[in-house]
Amino acid sequence: MSLTNIIGKVFLPRQKEIERNALRAEEMQMRVLEGLVKCAKDTEYGRNHLFGTTKNYEDFATNVPVNTYEELKLDIDRMRQGESDILWPGVVKWYAKSSGTTNDKSKFIPVSNSGIKQAHFAGGRDAVALYLRNNPKSRMFDGRSLILGGSHSPNYNLASSLVGDLSAILIENINPLANLVRVPSKQTALLSDFEVKRDRIARETMNKNVTNISGVPSWMLSVLDRVMELTGKTHLEEVWPNLEVFFHGGVAFTPYRKQYEKLITSPNMHYMETYNASEGFFGLQDDPSDPSMMLMTDYGIFYEFIPMDEFGMDNPTVVPLSGVEKDKNYAMIISTSCGLWRYIIGDTVKFTSVNPYKFVITGRTKHFINAFGEELIVDNAEKGLEYACNETGASVSEYTAAPVFMDDNAKCRHQWLIEFSKEPDSIEHFAELLDTKLQEINSDYEAKRYKNITLQPLEIVKAEPGLFNKWLKMKGKLGGQHKVPRLSNDRKNMDELLLMNGNKK
Repeated sequence: MSLTNIIGKVFLPRQKEIERNALRAEEMQMRVLEGLVKCAKDTEYGRNHLFGTTKNYEDFATNVPVNTYEELKLDIDRMRQGESDILWPGVVKWYAKSSGTTNDKSKFIPVSNSGIKQAHFAGGRDAVALYLRNNPKSRMFDGRSLILGGSHSPNYNLASSLVGDLSAILIENINPLANLVRVPSKQTALLSDFEVKRDRIARETMNKNVTNISGVPSWMLSVLDRVMELTGKTHLEEVWPNLEVFFHGGVAFTPYRKQYEKLITSPNMHYMETYNASEGFFGLQDDPSDPSMMLMTDYGIFYEFIPMDEFGMDNPTVVPLSGVEKDKNYAMIISTSCGLWRYIIGDTVKFTSVNPYKFVITGRTKHFINAFGEELIVDNAEKGLEYACNETGASVSEYTAAPVFMDDNAKCRHQWLIEFSKEPDSIEHFAELLDTKLQEINSDYEAKRYKNITLQPLEIVKAEPGLFNKWLKMKGKLGGQHKVPRLSNDRKNMDELLLMNGNKK
């Protein structure tokens, strides 16, 4: 009997529980909120915000303000210094380093032992549970798991306390039994130099029986390209004939799908999206035919949402899960067992279903272009690029876009810097297709493009190969969970990239 058949039986009770919980999500959320408040009532934050007398959601929403990182930063820094019972009971030893804020290069997100077990490890377990449910002939446990990890460093020189990529923290806390099936070695997985790590991962894994891979699509693709270079093979299934699934997350998969399908031609290959961030594990793709993800409501995370058309107002509407509507763009707020209270995570989502609750990630609260009232979000960009690629046979590796506020001819437009893995026959035709699709799916953009009055046709600048990786390396953000900002409302990133690309600003 296959080892996967034996191990798979362990996941059967959880598979049934996930199905039950999906249909009682609102009840699960109120239980989570009650548990979070009860657990943290004797912390400094809990005492200051009346957790001891909080009886329901209305009390919680009244007593606790909506927070950004800046509002919790001083408390988090005290926790990093070793103080206990601040935002969460006890001492929190682990801090996930995330992309920065307006005032700081990096954010340091507390990752408590409760959060590791209730959210992050639970999410990994459930990803496997759902995959096995959907693929009963799987043999994933009959081989090895290639899991990409980041790196870490000491936190204020405190004993046993680390700050670094979330993936590195999880590797440090993983059950030792998992190391029997995981590759590469822990020493290699935690290397900080991504270029060295990339080569070592490829060399350590290319002769293993890898059946499943997990990581951020951009960095995983870089590792797989190195595997192909070293082996001289044409397709990845020639190296790993039993490879069957890629658990991916961190960035949208759309720009990378064609590259993966070109690299992996096996009809038995599967792709499953996960929504795992430094702040928590939020969603899983439970249906291979549906790109939406199921919101996981029993991970010690309580969710609230702000309609994006009110985001940034002084007193925006904030609703719990029971108050969301389908097809409406929301900024997500979380309260977690890591001590983040009513925290604006920075991601935007749209629900495609409310029974069960399923959603897609539409972008970031700060990653959009609204320089002229066009309200272009990442979800629009991904769909537009996918359409242009399908129509031209092109493939996009990386991209970013920003407004041109006014050129020498007093004309405004959007400027796209695109690194193609396969170029279209005509950049101009690709730009026309992208522009047309954006107008089709975004009425605000269409209105601003009307007769070229407010916005001129978009411009595409071709990026030299490897440009975005060079830029990330210059920023000290090569590898790990670092991402290229897709859309920016200003030109800072774009101008830096254009200079590196040999273009004038």
